[in-house]
Amino acid sequence: MTQGTEQSGQIRPNQLTRQVRVGNVFVGGGAPVAVQSMLNAPADDVAANLAQIAALEQAGCEIVRMAIPRRECLDAFQAVCEASPLPVVADIHFDAQIAIETARRGAAKLRINPGNIGGWDRTDAVLDAAGEAGIPIRIGVNAGSLDAAIAERDLPLPRKLALSAEDYVRHCEDRGFSDVVVSAKAHDVPATVATYRLLARELPHVPLHIGVTEAGTAFQGIVKSACGLGILLEQGIGDTLRISLTDDPVTEVRACWALLGALGLRRRSPELISCPTCGRCQVDLITLAKQVEERIAALDKTLKVAVMGCVVNGPGEAADADIGVACGNGVGIVFSQGKTVRKVPEAGIVDALMEEIGRL
Repeated sequence: MTQGTEQSGQIRPNQLTRQVRVGNVFVGGGAPVAVQSMLNAPADDVAANLAQIAALEQAGCEIVRMAIPRRECLDAFQAVCEASPLPVVADIHFDAQIAIETARRGAAKLRINPGNIGGWDRTDAVLDAAGEAGIPIRIGVNAGSLDAAIAERDLPLPRKLALSAEDYVRHCEDRGFSDVVVSAKAHDVPATVATYRLLARELPHVPLHIGVTEAGTAFQGIVKSACGLGILLEQGIGDTLRISLTDDPVTEVRACWALLGALGLRRRSPELISCPTCGRCQVDLITLAKQVEERIAALDKTLKVAVMGCVVNGPGEAADADIGVACGNGVGIVFSQGKTVRKVPEAGIVDALMEEIGRL
């Protein structure tokens, strides 16, 4: 789907980027913005990683990344790749030989960090391995691990991050390897946005993986990520994303889909419309809305479901909802497209909504 419009100050629609294939998922070149997450199970525990992949797939994850901290984990990584229903990206720091081996053992993509992979010679060896395997590489720059030569320069952080990524992209392309994706992340939202704007202008053909790194626990991390990534996506910047949280990776995936849905880019589950509570409300609306949210989360339907606290914010304000309820004194009026369907007691509201969704 095309991101951004002229009216919203679009910098670059993502269909201008070169398309990269990660397993069976296309990134860039007009492909839908792909949702990613990262495994946090022990890297040598095949069963735990596959269980986590299954949960992530159910939540809507499309690409999964796995850290390979030691060479002893390579056998487990290979087993995970062979059994995973999702393409697995190998995340490597410090040891270029691990990157080379993961390319041979089933990685759908490699992620290397220019700041710690060990220089151009080791980078070239990784490029050769990726080329032989026919897989792309993500050049992943982080504010906390910049190459010393760039980190010491008297430049703003966004410029340093962009410069590091640009140097590596040009080196890869000079060697005939163009199957690259770029990320350049900081924990600071303005710095992250500024960096990706630079990359979008200076590397317009390169797909971008966007994210705010070390964003924090779920509440703070989702707020920071929604701010930064929402700005970028609305301007047409970003071909794939991860919302990085100190939380269950499934929460990351759900947050990604919520963000894409809020921007009207992609949706895979119902949208919940619910009003804020006030003194007019005569039901336990907070509990009610949470119960509905939980029940519809796993539905593979792009419906609008409204839970409204009173007649003021009832069928009128949610007239475009596919199904909804407007609550009164211990009762709810179930409606569809603004028209009343049935009246139910408060205790039966959730079940009634689910029944009507089933009919839809």
